[in-house]
Amino acid sequence: MRGEHPFVRWAIEVIENYVRYRRIIEPHNQLPKELFERRAGAFVTLHKLDGSLRGCIGTFEPVRENLALEIRDNAIAAATRDPRFPPVSPDELDDIVVNVDVLSPYEPVRSIDELDPKKYGIIVQKGWRRGLLLPDIEGVDTVEEQIRIAKLKAGIFDDNFEIFRFTVERYR
Repeated sequence: MRGEHPFVRWAIEVIENYVRYRRIIEPHNQLPKELFERRAGAFVTLHKLDGSLRGCIGTFEPVRENLALEIRDNAIAAATRDPRFPPVSPDELDDIVVNVDVLSPYEPVRSIDELDPKKYGIIVQKGWRRGLLLPDIEGVDTVEEQIRIAKLKAGIFDDNFEIFRFTVERYR
């Protein structure tokens, strides 16, 4: 597994401990203070070396007491509980690249003119159904495509839904 930023190194440490030893580790004092002081939604994305997706799980808004725990729990879930993939095996660890996206609070969108798929991620919502798509995803170049994919993820099949946008701090 590869990664340079401290948030990414933390996600890798978590994934390696869980996949190799089934151990859920606690945040430690070598982590940046920001991880203990900040709350935010976060996504952990795993890619194979060829760039193909291997897992992605996250939270729209914070559900844990700090960002260290948010990243930890989402890293384990991305490696072991993404329903699109089997759990990561120990022999795969050296061939996975990890990204961590920290989400800004989301805000309502009144017009699609306020969207830009390179800059903003989106959440589409209808009742309890919600679908999220991170910004700057390869192959997603238009607002229409971004909305279409988010609606599919949410299981929304009509044009009666709300849209929210957010930005991310992306760490690779």
